[in-house]
Amino acid sequence: MEIKDAATGFSALAQTTRLQVLRELVVAGPKGLPAGELAQQVSVPSSTLSFHLKELLLAGLVTSERDGRLIIYRANYSGIHGLVEFLLRDCCSSDKEICGIDDMREAARQALEAT
Repeated sequence: MEIKDAATGFSALAQTTRLQVLRELVVAGPKGLPAGELAQQVSVPSSTLSFHLKELLLAGLVTSERDGRLIIYRANYSGIHGLVEFLLRDCCSSDKEICGIDDMREAARQALEAT
């Protein structure tokens, strides 16, 4: 992942509603959530949710798919993994034991495999 892409992703997550939306979509798993249900879960109007989803889509952290009259949103796990890997790639590269980086990588890998 390029630094520009990482900055876009982190910028998208630097807002509480967007972070909450992404967390809800991660919890929902591969089935995702329709926009209306997602708006209720995060307690925001549909127009506000639409704005935030657009930012998450542009950052590559969320995907959308039309299903009849509904739009289903899903967490983009590869985009999330890319951000995590960007952070961990060079973290404590001189002494990984100090940061517990190998443990964090293993935990992240296991979490992704569980989805």
